Amino acid sequence: MFFGRKTAASETPSPFEFELDGKPVIITPRRHASARRMVLRAARDGEGFALTLPRRHSQRAITEFLHASSDWMRNQLARLPAKSVIADGATIMLRGVEVKIRTTGKHRGIISYDAASATLLLPGSEAHLQRRLTEWLKQQALEDLRHATSTYAAAMGVTYRKISVRDQKSRWGSCTTDGVLSYSWRLILAPPFVLDYVAAHEVAHLREMNHGPRFWRLVLTHCKDTRRAKTWLKQNSNLLHRAV
Repeated sequence: MFFGRKTAASETPSPFEFELDGKPVIITPRRHASARRMVLRAARDGEGFALTLPRRHSQRAITEFLHASSDWMRNQLARLPAKSVIADGATIMLRGVEVKIRTTGKHRGIISYDAASATLLLPGSEAHLQRRLTEWLKQQALEDLRHATSTYAAAMGVTYRKISVRDQKSRWGSCTTDGVLSYSWRLILAPPFVLDYVAAHEVAHLREMNHGPRFWRLVLTHCKDTRRAKTWLKQNSNLLHRAV
């Protein structure tokens, strides 16, 4: 285990491995200034757990807490959906719709989507299907997020400098003070109102770099599906991270 002493309140602990039934599980500590006790939550990507820590803690206290939480962690891991295998006949979510994958058998060609039959035609060798599909989904996500971001930026009277998509594990989007917005490409798998909300959330940070009352008033004014989207993400985060 990473912790070997009491950690000062100003330090940020690093992720570490905890052995559960002979297998390593990644624990990602996060300090919260107002936390009075340790709290364990399943990571959004299903790959381990997030551990909220109070200002001061010890290795012994963390170890005892994790051992006491072992049964709960086993139950959480058992409930995870199996990670999708990309192959002919498999299904994935695309903009909230279940889509069937059909491989073309051709090594070259472009990926095409038939909305009428909810079918995705995927060329390429079997060894490269996952990579090709992921790159196509990233491009789709970037296009949708550019549109949503531009729409909200105009409505809120702000400007941004750059948009990018990444495979972020702990958040769906981020915004820097110099106008750089970054989103998880996996939002393209969710229903459009979810991607739309995340764009509104990050654009609002260009005016309010906080989560105070004025920030939420701004988001709710421009995005009517905010509460619906937040509930959907809370219930389905693991599905998005294990879908591709």
